[in-house]
Amino acid sequence: MIKEELTTEQTSEVLVEDASVDTAVEEIEVEETPEVETPTNGITNIELNYLDPQLFSDIRTISKKEIDEAEINEDISDELKSKYESSLAEISENQVIKGRVIGMNDHVIIIDIGFKSEGMISREEFSDGTLPKIGDQIDIYLERLEDRRGNMVLSKEKADFMSRWKELKEIFDDQTTFSCKIVRRIKGGMVVDLKGIQGFLPGSQIDVRPIKDFDTLLNTEIEVRVVKLNEARKNIVVSHKVILEEGLKEKRDALLSEMEIGTVLEGRVKNITDFGAFIDLGGVDGLLHITDLSWGRVNHPSEVVGIDDALTVKIIDFDQEKQRVSLGLKQLTPHPWEEVEINYPVHSTVKGKIVSMTNYGVFVELEPGVEGLIHVSEMSWTRHVRNPNELYKLGEELETMVLSIESNDRKISLGIKQLQPDPWDEIEDKFVIGTTHKGTINNLTQFGAFVELEVGIDGLIHVSDISWTKVIRHPKEILEKGQELEIIILEISRDNRRIALGLKQLTNDPWPDIIKHYETGKEVSGTIIRVLEKGIILDLEMDVEGIIPFGKKSKKERKEVVSQLNTGDSVSGNVKEVKPDDKKIILFSEEYSKNNVKESNDSIKDFLKEQDTPASEKIEMPEMLQKEISEESTEAVE
Repeated sequence: MIKEELTTEQTSEVLVEDASVDTAVEEIEVEETPEVETPTNGITNIELNYLDPQLFSDIRTISKKEIDEAEINEDISDELKSKYESSLAEISENQVIKGRVIGMNDHVIIIDIGFKSEGMISREEFSDGTLPKIGDQIDIYLERLEDRRGNMVLSKEKADFMSRWKELKEIFDDQTTFSCKIVRRIKGGMVVDLKGIQGFLPGSQIDVRPIKDFDTLLNTEIEVRVVKLNEARKNIVVSHKVILEEGLKEKRDALLSEMEIGTVLEGRVKNITDFGAFIDLGGVDGLLHITDLSWGRVNHPSEVVGIDDALTVKIIDFDQEKQRVSLGLKQLTPHPWEEVEINYPVHSTVKGKIVSMTNYGVFVELEPGVEGLIHVSEMSWTRHVRNPNELYKLGEELETMVLSIESNDRKISLGIKQLQPDPWDEIEDKFVIGTTHKGTINNLTQFGAFVELEVGIDGLIHVSDISWTKVIRHPKEILEKGQELEIIILEISRDNRRIALGLKQLTNDPWPDIIKHYETGKEVSGTIIRVLEKGIILDLEMDVEGIIPFGKKSKKERKEVVSQLNTGDSVSGNVKEVKPDDKKIILFSEEYSKNNVKESNDSIKDFLKEQDTPASEKIEMPEMLQKEISEESTEAVE
């Protein structure tokens, strides 16, 4: 113990420290001795003033001379020895021990733990505001016996933590339910106050249902149970859900035991996913699959139900062992196809909404669970629709006509063009064969030009009907897209929806006059149009072409001839033969066709064989090709 006041000028005082001893040595005055430092263990005189005077009632002041003259009695009673040994405690670091409060000031609490020196604890560690009284026994945590300054390091907070941790460990072992307060929100859940220790309450462990707003739970009391305790990291995880699930277990078992397929139950939407909704039936969760929500088309369950919605559902299947329940909502209403033929008779006009689009048509929902297909071929009388996106949009409402119903296959064919008159019904009255009309070229193809006679009505000018005298390899050599011209109706097929047009037929066939003009042996001249490997093509009078075959000349000779000729040069020859079917005048030249008659004829045949298809020959197209031509024409117009 420590003396209250010290006078070093007259005496040297030694502190005798044993409060357990009842007798004390009488005080004896001695001569002045050298000053001895008082072992205050860092406690100032000011701090000593805060100490309890009763703590030092057994302390006496003696001199060194008295100690030297005193007789040493080596016989110590067993009782005194026992008291002395009991005052010595086994003290080690990092443990919770008992300490006695022996003093305090404005900053620290002074603790005696029965060691050679006292320790101090900051008043701030008593966070609850309740300070101990002098003489009180309290639990403290001994971190270190001595720091670098020789002071003992004690902690009240850590002692409280270790004490509370021990309690929580017992609670965890016994699976005890207790109440705690939610203090703040963190990622993944909430932090709870476990009376000095913070625990983690995961969001998934708060309730059996998903929590919408976590902030509403702040500063509220909640019953929990410790589900995980990490001794090394001092982490604690608690759960409120396990308590709720125990209460639901009995209800779940009772419900499953009474459950039958076809039973109608009341439930509440617990969760919504892409494939369906989970329904809380009162202890048992059932899955309401997206296909069982409605007889109609459902893109996402949220279109039909929402979180916490009260629903009446029907059990369509369940597994008692796995506790899996399949529910149905649409099964509570009759299937709409049962009365389709009554509600949607053939040739009736109905309204619907486009719910799906494909490259071959659109599906129109007439009512939930009843859909019909409008094929692209049923969208327009005159326009070939390659893709429905050209005309319609998803979700658009349409008025259609029922064309046919196949109840067994649950198919309904719908049409839109049937709501309008078919312009081809009166086509033969409007466009009589042999009459002339005006039109606009809306497409050019390899085999001809498509001319729009009126909106939705096109006719075809075949390449063979463009010119009497020219061999047309492609209509673009003479015609242009968008060009207006006059044509004549050659043929009409209402069943095949085809109109054959002619351009050259607007004038008389000039070939009888050409034959008279180009007599055999007559010498004529023309301008070179092309020089080919087997002959020369000339532009002659009367807008016809002439041919001078090279005959059986060698390649070397042909190259020499070709090298001497250029487009636009004038060349002469004698008429050998007129071929109206091939639209050619065959000429002979001493310079370029030096061969015998047989070789010359063979050369001409080879030459004409390599030319394009004769202009006068009409190509009879199969129906499939005709359809493709019509499609190409329509596409060009658009």
